[in-house]
Amino acid sequence: MKLTRGPLSLMIAASLVVTACGAQSEAPVPESAAGGSLTWAVETQPVTFNPHHWAQNKARLLVFNQFDALVARGEDGEFVPWLAKSWKVSDDQLTYTFELRDDVTFHDGEKFDATAVKANLDQFLVPDYNPVVAAIQLRAFDKAEVVSPTTLKITLKEPDGLFLDFLSSPYGGQISPKSLKAAKNLKAGGTDVVGTGPFILDRYVQGQEAHYKRNPAYAWAPSSAAHQGPAHLQEVTYRFLPEAAVRVGALTSGQVQVIEGVPATEVALIKSDPGLSFQTALNSGTAFSYYFNTSREPFDDERVRQAFREAADVDTVLASVYQGTATRAWSIVGQSSPFYDASLEKTYGGDAAKANALLDEAGWTSRDAQGYRTKDGKRLTVRTVASAPFVRDRRDILAQAIQAQVKQRAGIDFQVQIVDQGTAQKALTANEYELFENSRGDSDVGAALNLILPEKGAINRSHFKDAEVEKWLRKAAASSDAAERKGLYAKIQQKVVTEHAIVFPIYVPADQIAARKDVQGLGFDPGSGTPKSAYDVRIGT
Repeated sequence: MKLTRGPLSLMIAASLVVTACGAQSEAPVPESAAGGSLTWAVETQPVTFNPHHWAQNKARLLVFNQFDALVARGEDGEFVPWLAKSWKVSDDQLTYTFELRDDVTFHDGEKFDATAVKANLDQFLVPDYNPVVAAIQLRAFDKAEVVSPTTLKITLKEPDGLFLDFLSSPYGGQISPKSLKAAKNLKAGGTDVVGTGPFILDRYVQGQEAHYKRNPAYAWAPSSAAHQGPAHLQEVTYRFLPEAAVRVGALTSGQVQVIEGVPATEVALIKSDPGLSFQTALNSGTAFSYYFNTSREPFDDERVRQAFREAADVDTVLASVYQGTATRAWSIVGQSSPFYDASLEKTYGGDAAKANALLDEAGWTSRDAQGYRTKDGKRLTVRTVASAPFVRDRRDILAQAIQAQVKQRAGIDFQVQIVDQGTAQKALTANEYELFENSRGDSDVGAALNLILPEKGAINRSHFKDAEVEKWLRKAAASSDAAERKGLYAKIQQKVVTEHAIVFPIYVPADQIAARKDVQGLGFDPGSGTPKSAYDVRIGT
């Protein structure tokens, strides 16, 4: 198995003094005065600090430190006011009128108003800024008109039941118009791409950390927050520690106070330590799945796609890799979504005899000296090329376990490459892969399905084409009726999982937080299931 990684994780590991995994936690990191300071170790370094280019679910917690959106989601998942005090939707669902707060300022002193919101929406229409979002999430957006400094009118080309979800997502994070015009590298973000959030990004050291200081003027948290006014913490430092053992060691040794991304192998250790707390939540959106590239051999044959799914004993793999902490997936849609179709459970997978019968039927009847199946002298080889910044949750170890199973149980040569982002994108663009691995953390799974399943979807790496599925997706996206949407998404799940087997769902991503007992206010976003920002976090009771 080919695993290509940079030296970053090794350098970080070497720079830390890490206790043995079995050690009890030591004295906490000293806190500074006036609210305290927090050091939080995270698994994933963001590829951008610009919310308009957000792409990593693991980096979501950083976005809402620095940026606010027009609307938020409450604990029940309903939309609640944030920078927008209220909004009205026309009867034809084509016009949204937002009444905005008049007491909000950006970190650079610029006034937040309707002109600023219009500038943010219009920025997505700038050529090559973020064409994927412009074409998919904002496909229905027509124009934004400033009615007054505190009133904005947005007109859509067609009804879009996902529009408020977009405005509440990281993509809806409001950037200062000054930053939109003058930032040195707008797409990458950084200290000169500023928002209105409870913290100000004042230092970023690539590969090491991001540091935020409290915004003392902050007074516009959503009603779903646990408190109002400035953040409790005076400052928070996020250290990028991609290696799980290093993160856990940093926590138990007192070098950090919080970590996210607790590996299954360390959960028992964390829970047994009286000085630590542990909590976890399933992510929303899509399950982590392998998508079969139907435009290339051998997965242009549905029998081979089915055989791959049958060859892997997912329950055994998950038990081995995640030690009982992972939730098995059965659909492209994750179980935490209200649109999940539970009727798919236990309808496929894990039948090695069926896998071999399907491969025989598909003509892969011979074996080479290494035991792999062949046809017409060609080995049954399939490849996945994963981008290292998006590899989380021990997915490299998971791939190794599946690799061993499909070889042993069905003679499939499954090759896994973990490479840098540029190399991965090159392989995807050239269509040089047979499997594409992905999970999406969108609060509303419809947003993810619109990216993955349409023929021209931005991340339709399966090259799946189905006019009926696209019709159902459009109808679901335009509807505000939850029951209607559930029925439509159930049809879609049945078609892509059962009828055409274009996807191999594996597990439902989850996030974990471990912290010292004196760190309070940690929790998970009700929409995404990912860790919340540090706004409500405090040290002590």
